Formats: sequence, C-alpha cells, structure tokens
Amino acid sequence: MIAGEYVKLRKVLIFAALSFGVLLLGACSIPERGPGVPQADTARALPLGIANARFFADGDPGAMIEEGTRAFERELATLRAEGKSTTRLPPVYYLAVSGGGDNGAFGAGLMPGWTALGTRPEFKMVTGVSTGALIAPFAFLGPDYDDALRDVYTNMTPDKVFRARGLAAALFDDAMADTGPLSQVISTYADQKMLDAIAREYQQGRLLLIGTTHLDAQRPVIWNIGAIAASGHPGALDLFRKILRASAAIPGLFQPVLFDVEVDGKKYQEMHVDGGAIAQLFLYPPSLNIGTAAIRRERHAYIIRNARLDPDYAASERRTISIAGRAINTMLAASGQNDVLRTYFVTQRDGVDYNLAYIGADFSAPKAGEFDQSYMRALYAYGFQEGKDGRAWHKVPPGLRPVTAGAR
Repeated sequence: MIAGEYVKLRKVLIFAALSFGVLLLGACSIPERGPGVPQADTARALPLGIANARFFADGDPGAMIEEGTRAFERELATLRAEGKSTTRLPPVYYLAVSGGGDNGAFGAGLMPGWTALGTRPEFKMVTGVSTGALIAPFAFLGPDYDDALRDVYTNMTPDKVFRARGLAAALFDDAMADTGPLSQVISTYADQKMLDAIAREYQQGRLLLIGTTHLDAQRPVIWNIGAIAASGHPGALDLFRKILRASAAIPGLFQPVLFDVEVDGKKYQEMHVDGGAIAQLFLYPPSLNIGTAAIRRERHAYIIRNARLDPDYAASERRTISIAGRAINTMLAASGQNDVLRTYFVTQRDGVDYNLAYIGADFSAPKAGEFDQSYMRALYAYGFQEGKDGRAWHKVPPGLRPVTAGAR
C-alpha cells in the first residue's frame, strides 16, 4: 500500500460523490458477486478443497503449528537424503517483505545486491504483503530469479499496472482502476515453471506465505503457496495468480479479487483485498511462540520495509480534503511503523536475531507520479547498492535506538 494513493483516492471519491451522485443515481448498477460465506462457516471454506491452503492469522494457531511441524519433518528427510546431520541443525533464516507499492523497487534491488555481496542465505520461510507479495516468490526461489525480479520493477510503468476508470466508478464500480494490465504482468512471471519450483522447495520443508485481507470477514489470511503448488490441483496456478493480485489490491483504488469456495456442497464467493489493510508486513503470528519450541536452533529474521521510516514533513492546507488526506497518510505511516515494531518485539521474545532494512533519508530521487519508471529505477539502484555494500541491515528499528548522553 502507498499512503499517497489513499490520499488521492479519498479526493476522487469525495469529488465523484458530490459531482455525479445525484445525476447517476438509479442509472447504473454495481458489479454483481456470488453470495458471501456465512460467518459461522468462514474457517470451513476451502479454496480448491486444499485443507492447508491457508490460515487465518487471528485464529487458532493449531493448524499453523501443525503445518510448521510437517515442514520440519520434510526438512529432516531432506537432510537425511543429502547425508547431513539431523542432530546439529543448520541455522534458520526468515524473510518478511512489506507492502509499499512502487517503493517495492527498493526490496527488488536489495535482493540481487545481497546476492552480489555473497552473504544472502536460503530462507526457510518467506512472507510477503502487497508489493512484497510480488517480490516474495522471486526471493524465495533464490538468485536464479534475480534478473526476472529486476525486469519487473525497473520496466514497470502505470499502464502496466492499471487502466483508470471514469469518476462514476467511485459510486458504481468496485474500484477506480482496472488492474487487467497487472494481471498480465503477474501471469507472465508467475507461470507453471515458477509454481513447480515452489512445490519442489515446499517438499524440502521451506514455506512461502502471502497475506491478504478477507474483506467480508475483516480477517487477515495467510496463504500457504507451497501447499497449493504441491497439491497438483489443475486450478492451482490460477489460484496462485489471484492470491498475488489480491494481496496488491489496494481497496477502492484497485479491483478486489473474488475467490470461489464451497461449504457443504454450496458455492460461495469471498472478497479479498490488499493484505496491508490489516498488516503491511508479517513474520509469523505472535501467537506462535517459537522461543518455546522443543527444538533449539539458531534463527535469523530479515525484514524489508519498502518505505521510509522517518517523518515526511509537508505543510497542510486548511481545507477539509487536504486535512483528511494528510491524516490518512499519517495513520498509514504509523501503521507501517507499528508493524516493524511488532515484529521486532516478537523476535526479541523468541530469541530470534533481528535485521531490518528500509529506505533511508539519504534517498532523495524525485517522483513524478505513481509507478514513475525513473523513480523506480533510481530506487532499485539504491536498494541494490545497500544490499551489495552490506549496509542495509539494522539491528534495531530507528525509534528504539538508544540516545547518546548529551545528544540533542
């Protein structure tokens, strides 16, 4: 998600409502959708009938614990097959990639820069939200996918992401923009070859998790992409692509994604949007206290925040729309900072080594608009250099750094 996009969206919605509401009322109809899943059956609805295809992050952690246990068993089997020790287990590395819209160029550049440094590990688990969901599969599959990741984020332009709709869409459509172009980009890279590669890694005990927001239920959903890939279901590839599109579906601006599900033989549809509507990044649910796990091993977490963490000063006009827009911008920035702090405190509780990367105050390339190619290429280059020079990672979020005595 991008705070600026929400500010623009609010302005458009207000203007459209005032200018066109009365004239168009009764002349248009909103898009249809299938019936929503009854509230009591929310957790029972299974896309493609795959039992471990997803989990509710705010639900009973039992299913996620079971999935983690099975992943560990697959990892042990892989180690035995390779003739490696299963008594002294290797370190575990986690990667969480946040939302941030076109600022995802930072994370996209950081990964191959890290490859060039020569210290990039193989991740036991990769999670992604919004633009981070688009980066996550490439990061999960490793350096062989660095070139494709670069192509996605350095060749991106607005027309490859969306087609703007008329102002009437604010009242009579499901979004201000049609994301058909983004679907095409996703389909180009998220192909059967990628899905098969994810399935192979899943069989070795690695996990790729993508976050969306179940808008009907107002609940965070964690999609288990490896399980979907390994299911062999003929609809797995289409589901994978829809999940990626849903995670980046900024509410109101980009189209939501409808998922067909079935409960007791009855067909329903769920509406999903950007996972950042609830959390702009996630490592693992705090209810999973891995610090109490019976198996002790070295764990490292790497968090990529595709945004700046310093305040973005701007004098606000004394106008209702400007004040409301600035307030939304501020709330979203605070939400992203809180996500960073939450992951930090969870890792400290669980004894996990914490490493955070974010866009520094030293990056100052101009931006002409959303998905400005020149801006994204400059940010990609900045992220690449941060990764290559080994200076990207911080052990403590900026707001928690101790102040030196006598500092002003």
